[in-house]
Amino acid sequence: MISPEEVRSALSSLLRPRDPNEQFTVLGAGSDDIETGRAYLTALGDGGWAVPTWPLEFGGRGLSPGQAAVISRELARFEQPDLYPFLVGLSVVAPTLLELATPEQCTRWLRLIKTGEEIWCQLFSEPGAGSDLANVGAKAVRDGDIWRVTGQKVWTSRGHYARRGILLARSDPSLPKHRGITAFAVDMQTAGVDVRPLRQMNGDAHFSEVFLDDVEVSDDDRIGDVGAGWGVARAALANERGALGTAGTGVGAPADRLLELLTEREPGAVVRDRVAAAHVESEVNRLTMRRARDAARTGRAAGPEGSGTKLRGSAVLKETADAALAILGPEGVVGDGEWQTLFLTAPSISIRGGTDEIQRNIVGERVLGLPAEPRVDVEPPWDQIPH
Repeated sequence: MISPEEVRSALSSLLRPRDPNEQFTVLGAGSDDIETGRAYLTALGDGGWAVPTWPLEFGGRGLSPGQAAVISRELARFEQPDLYPFLVGLSVVAPTLLELATPEQCTRWLRLIKTGEEIWCQLFSEPGAGSDLANVGAKAVRDGDIWRVTGQKVWTSRGHYARRGILLARSDPSLPKHRGITAFAVDMQTAGVDVRPLRQMNGDAHFSEVFLDDVEVSDDDRIGDVGAGWGVARAALANERGALGTAGTGVGAPADRLLELLTEREPGAVVRDRVAAAHVESEVNRLTMRRARDAARTGRAAGPEGSGTKLRGSAVLKETADAALAILGPEGVVGDGEWQTLFLTAPSISIRGGTDEIQRNIVGERVLGLPAEPRVDVEPPWDQIPH
């Protein structure tokens, strides 16, 4: 069993102590710095400190989730940059690869994910599919040992500087929508990949639309069996819902800073009540995530309960931002500080990683056992459904 003292001693030679007054970021808002995060991951790379649950052969430490929690707590004592650009690779793609990819693929990709050398993105959402991810229409046609992919993706976080993307494409339109999808890893520098960043209302351009024009993808880069892409997607999405509470994303961090702001400004009773409500919701969210981590320590895989955590986290961020601007008053309207950035970023959390509406469906049907809503497009072949 690894001890906190052992971890702290090792990390102190690699990292600097955390400054409690440093500015917070939430999911990378207002920041385009990737080199600081890459240097951080590289420093932790040799010891597998950033990926302690990964197997030893892929650069991890082979620890249980419970032992990894000791490292996570000790890492919080040290200075940590914005790791959101690396979130998809570390917390979504990597665990999906470990579950479903071949050992050769894991050997090729995981080391570069661990050190931050290669950033990954998700090529899932499409303009014509909306929240119905299984309705993807990007076409993958097999041509010997390669696949030719054509289509359009949207809301691709960090796509403009990602080296690779995990892609869902329609490989057999004659099958029902969930069964005709295949998953791939795409080199974003391949000919035919056109990435166009989209400007957001908080000033960032971290989302992108991606156009794929006869892009060649080797069959060696196919993840899972042909037609089994929906299983890959579900694994990735389950990991993504759990990833929003991981270290380095900043989610949850503003709660303590909100109390500090309240102490500094001393607003009236109505605003204090709003802050108290936001703080209570934040604490409920923190305890819920702790319960999820405790479940993970027993070896339990990420499940549909993560949708409830994501819903609660989205609400907490919006309530926290609203309360902060209520404290700031007019300054909150004209300023451009961290609270203003959070206020403009928070609404997007209800869309990222699956909309609130989809998360509520998952909670209702797969957690609470409520009757499923009527679906008339599940059994017919995808090419016979109106699009």
